[in-house]
Amino acid sequence: MAPYESDDSTGAAQADDELRAELRTERRRKAARYVVPVAVVGVAAATIGLVPALADSGDPNLPKITAQELIDKIAKSDVQQLSGTVKISTDLGLPDLGGLESSLLSGATQGSGDGSSADPTSKLTELASGTHTLRVAADGPEKQKVSVLESGAEYSLIHNGTDVWGYDSKSNEVYHSTAADSGKAEQHETPATPKDFADEVLKSVDDTTSVTVDGTAQVAGRDAYRLVIKPKQSGTTVGAISIAVDAKTGTPLKFTLTPSSGGAAVVDAGYTQVSFAKPAASTFDFTPPKGAKVTEGDKAGKDSKTEGLDKGGKASETPGHGSAKGLDKSGFDVLGKGWNSIAVLDTGSKGGLPTGSASGGGDLSGFLGSLGDPVSGKFGKGTVFSTRLINALITDNGKVYVGAVDKAALLKAANAG
Repeated sequence: MAPYESDDSTGAAQADDELRAELRTERRRKAARYVVPVAVVGVAAATIGLVPALADSGDPNLPKITAQELIDKIAKSDVQQLSGTVKISTDLGLPDLGGLESSLLSGATQGSGDGSSADPTSKLTELASGTHTLRVAADGPEKQKVSVLESGAEYSLIHNGTDVWGYDSKSNEVYHSTAADSGKAEQHETPATPKDFADEVLKSVDDTTSVTVDGTAQVAGRDAYRLVIKPKQSGTTVGAISIAVDAKTGTPLKFTLTPSSGGAAVVDAGYTQVSFAKPAASTFDFTPPKGAKVTEGDKAGKDSKTEGLDKGGKASETPGHGSAKGLDKSGFDVLGKGWNSIAVLDTGSKGGLPTGSASGGGDLSGFLGSLGDPVSGKFGKGTVFSTRLINALITDNGKVYVGAVDKAALLKAANAG
């Protein structure tokens, strides 16, 4: 603050009232710019239990509960109706590819689809990076809605009975699909709410994991317990996972995953507002706007997209936290246990990175190679691609090793294989 005060006193003799007011406004604006991030860091630190002194400051005084009791409370939670706003931030530490990153993610999931911008299998991959605000609502297993709010636009995914609608207001495109079997609408399993993330993590908790209750918190005006999950093993990129659990309903209200390397959370998803009242029935109504392009989902195309997934649309195991049994049905083998699990895929393609043209021209192999680190070992040569959470090794003999583990663990697995 001192530089701004010094500037004010130096120019006071020449400045008129209007100029001084502008300087004060600008000073407050710049101060807020630096104060807000500091406040956010403090909240994040308290959430994952790094600053115990903050835990008792303004936090609710709730009855004692054990970690197992809290996990049971989450499992028994049967909230059927809710609505609210979720803020989700994802920071994998990927390089800025000028939009190519989103294109690659969308293309990887789109497969043989029709290319509709409203198709949820490609649209919701945008949640894999950046910060997004979502509106969510649910009324039992047959009615759910998720809306991704964008600048001047909105994308909505609505499940109502046997109908699934996707609507992209920016392009005015609509995607529609109906029940595939037994009267149940197809499910799109992109994690969006704290409960989605928590469910994935909790079903993988085993003897390689430390689970504790670390105080209480308030999230979206609700009293909550703070469940902290940490790997016991070294070599994983996962540092800690914090789940704020609603004390009354057992619903996860906030999910934060921090990497072992430190710094900002890799995933931070939490309600900023939530209500457990029944949403209005009209919330789940949808009629394609006039002039919108409507694409009907191709069941055959969808089946090809979900190859290697179970009937619920989820991978048989989560790469990076599977079991030593392997993932034979989906084409993966799994090495190791718990948080040190590494999924191995034999592509059968020799020569390492794919060839072709990168966006805007040029050699794709060279472009991808520039994003990774060349390595060698008993396996031959290869390239390691690193993020703050998931790392992958592609070898020249056509094998891919991937997991929430560090580079050394990947090389050890490849050398042993």
